[in-house]
Amino acid sequence: MLPVMARESDDKALMVRYRDGEVAAFEALYTRHKGPLYRYFLRQGLGPEPAAELTQEVWMKIIRAKERYEPTAKFTTWLYRLAHNCLVDQYRRSAHKIAQHRADDDNAVAQLPAAPAGNPEANAMRDESVKQFRAALLNLPDEQREAFILKQEAGLSLADVAAITGVSAETAKSRLRYAFSKLRRQLDEDHA
Repeated sequence: MLPVMARESDDKALMVRYRDGEVAAFEALYTRHKGPLYRYFLRQGLGPEPAAELTQEVWMKIIRAKERYEPTAKFTTWLYRLAHNCLVDQYRRSAHKIAQHRADDDNAVAQLPAAPAGNPEANAMRDESVKQFRAALLNLPDEQREAFILKQEAGLSLADVAAITGVSAETAKSRLRYAFSKLRRQLDEDHA
């Protein structure tokens, strides 16, 4: 795997190559970012189907905007800004807040270290920990959850989180601090 700085530069270069007509460059970007983007929507409380639809909507926006792409910001900042805007549009299209679904197929469990084979107790404990974390994450206010997901899931910087969500760096920092605090408190209560 490329170091973060090299990957950011590589992402920009891939997008420029795609803009200039190289379809394989788009395929490389899509392969690299489709999973994290899908998980971003799942962790916002969307079910698998709406998350998949919004993921495809973001990629369609990228395809339509390719001629206008200028590598002024990191590709991931641009990608998640598009995702944020699609999510806001989805909320606006809904008459009420989207129900927070449990996404059983979001691979959250698969991303944790595997418990030793043949140890059902360890597997059950791991599964329960994942459920508790996901419930705590879904209980966060929308702004805090999004900041947390962008920072932890997408690996974006504080400045990128602020740019994507359209707030100051201090506001993004506060949202992250509150998110971590609330998650810690919720998880401590679950284990008490």
